[in-house]
Amino acid sequence: MNPTGRTLLATIRAHPLRTCQSFGARYLTTQPPTTKPTTTPKKPSSTSKPKEKPIIFSGIQPTGQPHLGNYLGAISNWVNLQEQAHLNQETLLFSIVDLHAITMPQDPKKLREERRNMAITLLACGIDPKKVILFEQSKVPGHSELAWILNCLTPVGWLARMTQWKSKLGVTKGAQSLEDVSATQGLQLGLFAYPVLMAADILLYRATKIPVGEDQIQHLELARDIGTTFNKTVKERYFPLPRPIITETKRVMSLRDPTTKMSKSDPSDQTRINLIDSPSLIASKIKRAVTDTTLGISYNRTERPAVANLVDIYAAMKQVSIEEVVEEHRDSSMAVFKEALTSVIVEKLGPIQEEMRRLDGEKGYVERVLEEGAERAGEIARPNLLQAQKLMGLR
Repeated sequence: MNPTGRTLLATIRAHPLRTCQSFGARYLTTQPPTTKPTTTPKKPSSTSKPKEKPIIFSGIQPTGQPHLGNYLGAISNWVNLQEQAHLNQETLLFSIVDLHAITMPQDPKKLREERRNMAITLLACGIDPKKVILFEQSKVPGHSELAWILNCLTPVGWLARMTQWKSKLGVTKGAQSLEDVSATQGLQLGLFAYPVLMAADILLYRATKIPVGEDQIQHLELARDIGTTFNKTVKERYFPLPRPIITETKRVMSLRDPTTKMSKSDPSDQTRINLIDSPSLIASKIKRAVTDTTLGISYNRTERPAVANLVDIYAAMKQVSIEEVVEEHRDSSMAVFKEALTSVIVEKLGPIQEEMRRLDGEKGYVERVLEEGAERAGEIARPNLLQAQKLMGLR
């Protein structure tokens, strides 16, 4: 790991629950002087550049049906972050990153539907286009334009060490060399260069704060390294180095295998609770979720991982502590606990599903939100891209 990565990771481990306010610049005050100054203080220059507002950026892929893991792990954090950023008057950009989606094969018709469905899901879960800029990545050309510039500055060795393309292709952890045919079979350039596009997403807006979980820190390390390389190349500190907003990410595991995360890509729909699932389907999936033969409800991720996962979901959906859940259901049978869990999930998802149906039927609204979001994002991106091109000698 490079020095930048070690510094970031040390920050995370030392302060695992930092919020966006932790990284915001705050004014310091000084005590008034005890004696009258002998000279008249200089007035601030009217031409001095105003301090830029912090910019926060985050993205989500539109592929597949959003599920409970997406809601608890990312979307609910976005809603909370939205409210705090709005109070702090910070610019917050949420992007549906459809360019990232095509790094793996997609059906064009299905992708069009999923992009709109993701926007509907975000709006139904509480994302407010009056407080944030919500837009589709592909509608702001600067993402791909800046990505090419950064591709020309990024060493292949950095990308070879990234885990994203390996996990997508099912490459073993030991495979490091691009000369390893087993590692690169089926590898497309887009998937390999995926982290550079991610860096472009961030740097295009000169974003200073990025909400991440600890499992995403490798990509933020690379974005910082690429930003540093650009600045050194043009001999100017143009791109600020983005800092993490460490979110308390809820890690929701598969209902059928508690050792793996709940995922859209899992071939079995029984492994996840989709946000659009009916109450009867949710009940069926929870009833079939794996548990163990131990009596009672307790919380131990090592000895009872499947039960711990269900307790985690219950606590997160009801917004109570794990201790409260265990105390409430300590003597419950597994069947009774699963019924209670089903009720909690259905109650939480009911209003979201109702709003999703309303938005889906409201012709043109979602499209207008995304179009206006792209225009607002473009207003920020265009001058930044032009300056980056100028610094590289392209203008």
